[in-house]
Amino acid sequence: MKAAVYYETGGPEVLKYEEVADPVLRKGGILIDVAAIGIQGGDTLNRGGGALATNPHIVGYQASGTVREVGEGVTSFVVGQPVVATMAYGSHAALVSVPATSAWAIPYGMSFETAAGIPIEFGTAHDCLFEFGRLKAGETVLIQAGASGVGLAAIQLAEAAGATVIATASSDDRLARLKDFGLHHGINYAVKNVAAEVMALTNNRGVDLVVDSVGGPTLEGSIASLAYRGRVSWVGNAGRDAHPPAINGLMGKNASINGVFLGAEMAMNPQRTHPMISELMQRVASGGLTVQIDKSFPLSDAAGAHEYIESRKAFGRVILIP
Repeated sequence: MKAAVYYETGGPEVLKYEEVADPVLRKGGILIDVAAIGIQGGDTLNRGGGALATNPHIVGYQASGTVREVGEGVTSFVVGQPVVATMAYGSHAALVSVPATSAWAIPYGMSFETAAGIPIEFGTAHDCLFEFGRLKAGETVLIQAGASGVGLAAIQLAEAAGATVIATASSDDRLARLKDFGLHHGINYAVKNVAAEVMALTNNRGVDLVVDSVGGPTLEGSIASLAYRGRVSWVGNAGRDAHPPAINGLMGKNASINGVFLGAEMAMNPQRTHPMISELMQRVASGGLTVQIDKSFPLSDAAGAHEYIESRKAFGRVILIP
């Protein structure tokens, strides 16, 4: 099969489009002919400096496509069925092998591109807001990096739950576009102090919850934006800042911070996360939630797609097509 591989970590230029061996079908698993690959922020972070689990390594957490084969013991899927799946790595390829428990049937009429932008993005946002963030109707939430995949999902889910939604982005144009997804107040972090703007918007009270996928100094601003006894769902280090964030500001507010990693929760509590993601897919299929596709690249230009993501120009999901 064809795949985007690398032999050492580094910039997007380390990605090569090569012929590699097909993955092996395992007991309890399925083989999927990939139709669309949803690039995650973690994919670019792993390519930039993560561990090489294989060599050459195929990065990637999420892909959709059609079931080619089903392994021994699998009764939940049939050959030819459209599915989307998550994995530890391997999505940047024409064929993937995954446990059947890591896949979901794609609702009728949903495109492969849309499906490739749901499980990780919406599942992560849902956990940040509700399972670990304990968001309730009437509360106020700040979503850092609102134009990201998780950010766009979180804005929609929070607004639908009856929260007041504040989000940050790097331009006024991006903030204007976020209004269509349920944003109430936008803050351009490139020109404004986020914590000061949050306090102005909330009559100096602060927000009940922050969803922070950036980390570093941004996380410090998230803590400064909290109300008394507020919560932070910290879900990543997209800012790639090596500076350890100072979190002592939590103490004076009796505030709390939760690290959130959907992959761990999927492994430890699949009985909760699998149906949760199925429900989110149905909400997208019914039109209640939207997957914003920014741009598609051929798999052969995975390097160009990663470079585009790291330029911070993307608004929503960037997709690879084998």
